[in-house]
Amino acid sequence: MVQSIEQQAINTVRVLAADVVKGANSGHPGAPMGCAPMAHVLFNQMTFNPKNPKFINRDRFVLSNGHGCALQYIYLHLLGYDVSMDDLKQFRQIGSKTPGHPESADTPGIEVTTGPLGQGISNAVGLAIAQEHLAATFNKPGFELFNNHTYVILGDGCLQEGVAAEAISLAGHLKLGKLIALYDDNSITIDGDTAVSFTEDTVKRFESYGWHVSSVADGDNDIAAIQQAVEQAKAVTDKPSLIKIKTTIGYGSLNQGKEKVHGSPLADDDIKQVKQKLGFNPDEKYVVPNEVYEYYGARAAHGAQAEAAWNALYQKYTEQFPQEAAELSRRLAGKLPENWQQALPRFTPADAAVATRKLSEGVLTALSEIIPDLVGGSADLTGSNLTRWKKAVDFQHPSTGLGDYSGRYVRYGVREHAMFAIMNGLAAYGGIIPFGGTFLNFLTYGWGAARLSALSHLRVIYVMTHDSIGLGEDGPTHQPIETLTISRATPNMLTFRPADGNEVSGTYLVAIENAHRPSVIALSRQNLPQLEGSSIEAVTKGAYILQDAPNAKVAFVATGSEVSLAVEAAKKLADEGVPARVVSMPCSELFDEQPLEYRKSVFPAGLPVVSVEALGTYGWEKYAHAHVGMTTFGASGPAPALYKKFGITADAAAEKAKKVAAYYEKTGYVPELGLQF
Repeated sequence: MVQSIEQQAINTVRVLAADVVKGANSGHPGAPMGCAPMAHVLFNQMTFNPKNPKFINRDRFVLSNGHGCALQYIYLHLLGYDVSMDDLKQFRQIGSKTPGHPESADTPGIEVTTGPLGQGISNAVGLAIAQEHLAATFNKPGFELFNNHTYVILGDGCLQEGVAAEAISLAGHLKLGKLIALYDDNSITIDGDTAVSFTEDTVKRFESYGWHVSSVADGDNDIAAIQQAVEQAKAVTDKPSLIKIKTTIGYGSLNQGKEKVHGSPLADDDIKQVKQKLGFNPDEKYVVPNEVYEYYGARAAHGAQAEAAWNALYQKYTEQFPQEAAELSRRLAGKLPENWQQALPRFTPADAAVATRKLSEGVLTALSEIIPDLVGGSADLTGSNLTRWKKAVDFQHPSTGLGDYSGRYVRYGVREHAMFAIMNGLAAYGGIIPFGGTFLNFLTYGWGAARLSALSHLRVIYVMTHDSIGLGEDGPTHQPIETLTISRATPNMLTFRPADGNEVSGTYLVAIENAHRPSVIALSRQNLPQLEGSSIEAVTKGAYILQDAPNAKVAFVATGSEVSLAVEAAKKLADEGVPARVVSMPCSELFDEQPLEYRKSVFPAGLPVVSVEALGTYGWEKYAHAHVGMTTFGASGPAPALYKKFGITADAAAEKAKKVAAYYEKTGYVPELGLQF
């Protein structure tokens, strides 16, 4: 069979995908075999350098339908990234560079961790926002340092997910012209033909979102049409683009076009006939013709030349714009401005009581001038979350008159899940520290993306206000009870519930300095006093002795708005001759990372501990012997009345502490807390 080099390259990807998935006896061969032509077109016109996968002005590629990751791994291998044929043979095996879905921390060349459908296209919106923002901030006439495109392949599943709809809507509003999505329209999901569940007109839908839309009728063979559609999309600079490409899932298989090729390896005899049909030896596996390597190698060489040209341009830029270049170099190196911590506000007990959400606003205002990397927003709750500093400029397309692309405040609208996923894209691009606000209870609205922040090792700051029953009258639909339990249980995520101004400043200190962990910051609606004994530095240890008493009989451990309540309870006990220690625990994860000696100094053996938090008590058994907290959902009413109703008061805490101290004094034994593990 005589084939053009392009057709041979595409067919190589198809048969290799069948081999890779079969070798693992697990995976999704259908999408890679169907998407090979569109991926071929994309990678042959993108700019990237496999020898430096982090080249800042590279075009970004996101495989939103991440179950088809064999496609991406194969192209990374063919293009010369550090993904070998042996790595392909280790597909979906423990410790390999080719896991079951694309993970940015595992594989060079993977931009964002995808898998849960809809996340990738939403991340891509963040990548596109980052590009436009950095271009507006640093580009100068004759110096287009940032002009890359963001390309996405997505499928029917992604378009059915709510998070994708949120992000796509915002992308259209923002007119992100360098965002181009290729829709693998194969009409198949796990349940079968999309006729059973997905019959909307996607073209009209995207047009209503403000996207430029085009279609390719034969995505299996018409490479020229795909190329033309991509070029047309690149020419549209004031709208994101969707290219609807009709494909056949599992192209070449005996079961092509059926759900059977979606999530299961092809049978051996099917793979053989595919190879024979596409011009390959049916008895050979994992074969790449030398001319195919050479063909894709030429594209990699183009990328290396493009980076060299960019470096030369940047050198000239540093000479003409030294101040901007110094700032950009700092960001790209992942460094923070010198002495930025000095801008953090400090407080004394003489200062007024203030809600921690308001204190957070003060910190963001102070840091906005010192750390221009900070790019923030809110999910339509700006006036409640207090995430916008006074001099902030909104990130908007200049044509709207509402702001411009140099703006650092993003109006996400009522789109919590998209906001979280977009922040992951902002963080993944580089040079930006994203934060975003909503009510704590709505963290779980976007939990799919928040979890991926932790898995991807991204510095994303979740500013979550109205953090307990203390929000009051909005009632149990808005009062978080269980929310922090899930964030505290999530690996590589920091959960903060600061008690006063110093702890809020300390929270931001830690969150910003942790370049590879997301932070959830839970902030109060109600005013809280500035505490004696608190400090910015104490937060870095996660928990610390706020106030102590000689020969303490009992200890309170509390967070956020309940720390001052614990202080009051300790005073009541002191008046009754029962000395008590008060421990503030703004971040349990940080405390768990401290040396055992320190942890035992805070919670020594023989000292009974009572936890106090206006949230669920689950998880506190690790740090306390008894608990003051919520065991039900909340209720609607003024905050003071709610605290009284649910027994979260200084009097109730003092009474429980006395009972706990008396009980363990009688038994003569206080169970040791789980601090040694």
